[in-house]
Amino acid sequence: MGRTRLVVAGVVVAISGTLVGGRMLLTRQAAIARRRIGKPLGEDSLDADRVWRRSFEGEPIELVLLGDSLAAGLGAAKRKQTLGGRLARGLGQRMHRAVRLRTVAIVGSESPDLDRQIDALPAEARVHVAVIVVGGNDVTHRLPVSASASHLHAAIGRLRERGAEVVVGTCPDLGALRAVPQPLRRLASSMSRRLAAFQSETAQQAGAEPVDLRRAVGPLFFDEPEAMFSMDRFHPSPLGYRRTAEALLPAVCRAAQTALSSPRQQEPRQPEQRQTGQRQTGQS
Repeated sequence: MGRTRLVVAGVVVAISGTLVGGRMLLTRQAAIARRRIGKPLGEDSLDADRVWRRSFEGEPIELVLLGDSLAAGLGAAKRKQTLGGRLARGLGQRMHRAVRLRTVAIVGSESPDLDRQIDALPAEARVHVAVIVVGGNDVTHRLPVSASASHLHAAIGRLRERGAEVVVGTCPDLGALRAVPQPLRRLASSMSRRLAAFQSETAQQAGAEPVDLRRAVGPLFFDEPEAMFSMDRFHPSPLGYRRTAEALLPAVCRAAQTALSSPRQQEPRQPEQRQTGQRQTGQS
């Protein structure tokens, strides 16, 4: 009996040592990745908010971008190359309508930040289509997928209450980030794929259309990293944004067609009043 206890104790010590060693290795690799990536692009994305395709007649389609740096367009060299700019131009061209773009996405955001981004929308602003792209920072900051999904579900609900049709670009596969060493990159890939699956299911349940960015554009980022990533090897290049916008655009057009024909858009809606101990204002 005593010998068995010694064996069990030895196994526990060995496993504990392996786990501690593994965590130390991943921590070191995370530090290496941060040094390699750095912040050569800064933290401010280009301001692409304006009315695109002004030559078309009729009231503009109202397009809103929410989420993280990918949604904000960090890494684009010109505003027309940002994700929002590309989606607005493409949507206007296909629908033969002007498109007013509003970007409330913020570099570095996680899923819990979606709530504040919606608060930042003007109370009187009409939203036809809302595009959410978020998740990469949830993975790097190890936010539980259940929490990510919960915040995403709540954000979709609030946007739909405003009359919007919602498109969700699921978390990209972080395994494409070659600046991140192994085995941390494999772990990030696994975590981002798991989050993307949760986001897709959540979006469908909440009445939004998910677009699987890992399947749609992931292979391009894996096979052509020099062309698809910007100088920091983390954010998309102008070409990366172009391919990402092309993947999202069919769903965005479907959402716009639904929104423009929906009775939910016939009368302006008053934003919901939320209670969290005291009445919230519409300010971020």
